[in-house]
Amino acid sequence: MSRNTVVTLRRAVEPMSAPKISVVIPTYNEAKNLPHVFGLLSDDLHEVIVVDGHSVDGTIEVARALRPDVKVVHQNRRGKGNAMACGFAAVTGDIVVMLDADGSADPREIERFVEALLSGADFAKGTRFANGGGSADITRLRAWGNRWLNRAANLLFGTRYTDLCYGYNAFWSGILPTLELDATDRPQTTRLWGDGFEIETIINTRVAKAGLRIVEVPSFEFERLHGQSNLNTWRDGLRVLRALAVERFNGVSSQGRRPALDAAAAIPSPRSAIRSATRSAELLEARGA
Repeated sequence: MSRNTVVTLRRAVEPMSAPKISVVIPTYNEAKNLPHVFGLLSDDLHEVIVVDGHSVDGTIEVARALRPDVKVVHQNRRGKGNAMACGFAAVTGDIVVMLDADGSADPREIERFVEALLSGADFAKGTRFANGGGSADITRLRAWGNRWLNRAANLLFGTRYTDLCYGYNAFWSGILPTLELDATDRPQTTRLWGDGFEIETIINTRVAKAGLRIVEVPSFEFERLHGQSNLNTWRDGLRVLRALAVERFNGVSSQGRRPALDAAAAIPSPRSAIRSATRSAELLEARGA
């Protein structure tokens, strides 16, 4: 997909109307966490898509009780990457938000990501390492590994990412074809490239290879509320490193352009705050019209 196509799709949203926001939430046994996450979601979202990996704790039932209009999608293979691909395939809104179900990401930050997109970004990348961001969950070892993986990614793809291994992102749905993710139904035993936790690295590198405008958005990561994370520092770190190597040379989404990463956008300025407030007022007025 060309940059011109992305711009055209983005401008298809009327300037004075609020974009339709689709929130995609992958789940696997997250019944205890959903009340907290859903409780912080805005009521005026276009759709909330829960992509379930065959939970056995009543996750789907809890989701439907909390939000009767929730759209439930069953992933057709295993892994977070497959869940995200299946969720993206069900999106009907203008903006896609990637949100974890464990309570680590704050749904109230969605408006920051939307503002970045309305201000001209194609892809809003969450970062814990900018002013206004942070983490109560990351260990020193994971932070150290993230820094080195950031350096590798920036060297290989010409980016200026500050937080490669963070999955809270938002983007215009018009760029979905650029990601080239496979949501087709396959046997459960089949695991395709991108089906696992490498999905976030794959998305970050593919938007960079496509030359899209990337803006980093400060975000705070909380500790998981209930249950245990499936993350493994060394295993998943090596998986991310492999993803960087594979994506550098596989040609997917590559269009020969350098990505435009607006690093300064991660640090709000008084002027941007005024623009944000003005835009928010316009959106509220439009909703009330």
